[in-house]
Amino acid sequence: MRMTIGKAIAGVAALAVAGTALSAGFEPTWAHGPTRQKVRESIEINAPAAKVWAVIGNFQDMSWLPPVTKTEGEKGNEIGATRRLTLTGGGIVDEELYKFDAAAMTYSYRITAVDVKVLPVNNYSSTLTVTPSADGKATTLEWAGAFYRGFPNNDPPPELSDEASVKAVKGLYQTGLEALKKKIESGS
Repeated sequence: MRMTIGKAIAGVAALAVAGTALSAGFEPTWAHGPTRQKVRESIEINAPAAKVWAVIGNFQDMSWLPPVTKTEGEKGNEIGATRRLTLTGGGIVDEELYKFDAAAMTYSYRITAVDVKVLPVNNYSSTLTVTPSADGKATTLEWAGAFYRGFPNNDPPPELSDEASVKAVKGLYQTGLEALKKKIESGS
């Protein structure tokens, strides 16, 4: 690799300017966009894994999630299947299935369209996994997601910040898992 004298002088000059700024008490700031956030919640359900999977294992049915009033979709549990969730208050979330393994009782999906006023996230993907206990009498259901905040640039408004996106997703997962536990354990 060859370096021209001009590039070498420019590099030395940049280091000199940075050194002068640091010695004068200035700290360099490096602009960057948002970082990927992650939320992982789980709950133990007093029921066999097959019973839990029977409730959550159909990508086309998300009736167990309290804010969902209607689910419409195409292609069942095939990779590339889509669903549209209508939420209480009229919000819409479009999602696509990209991994499905019935034997392992897990699937992954991504949001393809959502208004950040409904859920303050971008580039969201999520996985639901059912794991039986050692004795088979209980089940752990894990819901894990990764996403970027609702505002893709620097200096987000508070309602679209990293904190707001994590809080919204964490709240959604906790509400959903608790409702599912209650539904399955009560037999309703």
